[in-house]
Amino acid sequence: MKSLKTACLLAALAAAPSAFAAEPIAPLAVDVPAGAYKLDKPHASLTFRVSHLGFSNYTARFGTFDADLQLDPKAPELASLTAKVDPNSLEVENPPAGFLDELRGPQFLDTAKYPEITFKSTMVELTSPNTARVTGDFTLHGATKPLVLEATFNGGYAGHPMDPAARIGFSAHGQIKRSDYGISLGIPEPGTTMGVGDAVDIIIEAEFNGPPLKDATPH
Repeated sequence: MKSLKTACLLAALAAAPSAFAAEPIAPLAVDVPAGAYKLDKPHASLTFRVSHLGFSNYTARFGTFDADLQLDPKAPELASLTAKVDPNSLEVENPPAGFLDELRGPQFLDTAKYPEITFKSTMVELTSPNTARVTGDFTLHGATKPLVLEATFNGGYAGHPMDPAARIGFSAHGQIKRSDYGISLGIPEPGTTMGVGDAVDIIIEAEFNGPPLKDATPH
């Protein structure tokens, strides 16, 4: 009798999966047009952090990068993003003599051989009305691996008389292991922190400009 009741319960659950399905996430309502958006470079930053001896999170940045975004705010899960970075634009605070050349050289970024870092989104999943998980193909040092960016939509507008193009803004972060891309020099031995960490945190702040505000006159 118990087995019959169990079988009936399982059959009922299988017949009505919608009762247990997660509610779809509605995107944040925002008055911006759908279309092509271009990175507003003066209002964007790309930094990364890596553990140094376990004593600090050493922070560096890239000065030259670009991105293109196709976005429909009513269907953000259909968005697509492509980005490229010039690794030669690496910048650090107070570098010792020759340090930047070493980082750009064969033991690290090897920019002469690999002059570009790229990202191309493959999937966008809403995690709340204004946050999303953006998965894409990340190419660094000649290797391509999946990278997941946790992105927050900070808002936007369709345009303003003093700023006639649509504008939107995002914050995002992700993490890679540099050893996955063949950059392993200085990684600490297991159980120690003597060296430069394998995990690299990526931090992005970005604004994008989109279609112009109708009937707006640039100032």
